[in-house]
Amino acid sequence: MNMRGFAAAGRSVHTAGEGVHLERIDKLLGSTGRWSRREVKELIRQGRVQRGGAPVLRPEEKADPETASLTVDGQAVDCSPFVYVMLHKPAGLLSARSDSSQPTVLELLPPELKRRGLFPVGRLDKDTTGLLLLTDDGDLAHQLLSPKKHVDKVYLARVEGRVDQSDVQALAAGMVLEDGLRCLPAGLEPLEEGRACLVTLREGKYHQVKRMLAARGKPVTSLHRLSMGPLALDEALKPGKWRFLTPRERVELRRLG
Repeated sequence: MNMRGFAAAGRSVHTAGEGVHLERIDKLLGSTGRWSRREVKELIRQGRVQRGGAPVLRPEEKADPETASLTVDGQAVDCSPFVYVMLHKPAGLLSARSDSSQPTVLELLPPELKRRGLFPVGRLDKDTTGLLLLTDDGDLAHQLLSPKKHVDKVYLARVEGRVDQSDVQALAAGMVLEDGLRCLPAGLEPLEEGRACLVTLREGKYHQVKRMLAARGKPVTSLHRLSMGPLALDEALKPGKWRFLTPRERVELRRLG
């Protein structure tokens, strides 16, 4: 299934007049993954679900997923159509939804988020750390990964040897690797007297940073992604930790479309 297919597999939204999108409240709460539809109906019957401070009386009542102010037992519930999670990926995990033999980044999330069908936007190698966006928004994922959109991905690489201006010029010109892979022009900024560097890509081909620097005789010893477009890794997130994107971060990402 391609990235757009993930979006198509998500929740349907019904339109009711002048572009206002409404869904049944039992479906909204059920689609968060925290409760089944049957459990939501029982919560409503018990008076534990409120909208805007007033009890929800029937499961078929409708609300706008983007603006619904729903609470269960007094706790706010986010019912927006898509979920966006920033993860500080640690080394040792695959950037995949599932794998039969190795642990994946999805195993760092609670059960209710796993049930939402989130997937990583792009892949980081098993031993690469840093920013990883998880979502169920296939359209946004497509925008972020398309080379035509020129969304910069910035990595901190540590290398054997020292990068220099000849490496900067080689990446800026666009490299052709030994296997014939053509790389778009990329940015390279030496750090720590060349023992580390910032690499900026507008694409994300297999092991690209490592392969480009290895071709220059500077094998990568560690790789860490710092940002993707306007989204930068939260410095407060420790490896293996995650948080939801803020409203401002979501708006900035959607502007890429």
